[in-house]
Amino acid sequence: MYIYQVRLAVIDCGTNTFNILIVECIEQKFNKLFNTRSAVKLGEFAINQGFIAEVPFQRGIQTLIEFNEIIKSYKVDHALVYATSAIRDAANGKDFVKLVKKQTGLQVQTIDGEKEAELIYYGCREAACLEDTVSLIMDIGGGSTEFILADKKNIFWKKSYNLGASRLLQKFNPGDPIQKEEANNIINYLNAETTELLDAIKKHTPIRLIGSSGAFDSVIEMIHGELNGEELLEEKCCYDVDVMNYKKISELVISSNLTERKKIKGLVPMRFDMIVISCLLINFILMNIPLTKFRVSTYSLKEGALFDYLNKLKNK
Repeated sequence: MYIYQVRLAVIDCGTNTFNILIVECIEQKFNKLFNTRSAVKLGEFAINQGFIAEVPFQRGIQTLIEFNEIIKSYKVDHALVYATSAIRDAANGKDFVKLVKKQTGLQVQTIDGEKEAELIYYGCREAACLEDTVSLIMDIGGGSTEFILADKKNIFWKKSYNLGASRLLQKFNPGDPIQKEEANNIINYLNAETTELLDAIKKHTPIRLIGSSGAFDSVIEMIHGELNGEELLEEKCCYDVDVMNYKKISELVISSNLTERKKIKGLVPMRFDMIVISCLLINFILMNIPLTKFRVSTYSLKEGALFDYLNKLKNK
């Protein structure tokens, strides 16, 4: 029987954050060699105008040049590079992809929202957060937020909405701290924009929410820092969160200004400005799915892409 061994890099070029994961794979098992993220903020200034502004454009290129040097140092066999909302929606997104290819040799795949949601599902499934009953998976990005209704075997419904934290922050430009009326305006906007999602929730009746990485990782870290909750560990990829503890953290975040948010234990600097919007998005879902607990998967798109690639390699 043929046993394959391969060293892979997966890069997720998100709207706020560029993530890189390098692994050594033997069959379907992998060992992490390197894992980091960079706060590129590609959507800064102009995401709602449909282009990548010059400063974040160059910041993104420089980050991928640095990531490419890391890839070379680890002697990676193959690199998977995915671009999502900010790049796919930008008039100069193709220019970004071409320049990356020219300066690094990396081939960026710009994926649509449907594919993004599918890869997020694969990541959450591999984290063993899914069961036989239906869950609602939620991945809050900077440019888009993905929702997937699924169990551990099937996707029943999925959709990507242009309702990312950076996009909403620039659209509404709330005060600091956000005022109650401003928060209500955002919730009302979410309600109007997600009628298909709300109908799908009624149809498929999910019994749990699974938050995919990103802002949800920060929820775990803040509950640990402020409420002595479970620590976010490298070797663990699925967590249960008590909704009452989440609500305490959410209230702390939403009532705070930037200076106060910087003092919240467990909140990393790259989320200081957008965590308020992320909490409003989570709160909106919890209004529509009454729960006492929800889950967090630390696996998301990049892990999903990794397992998708390995499955295809296995079946060749």
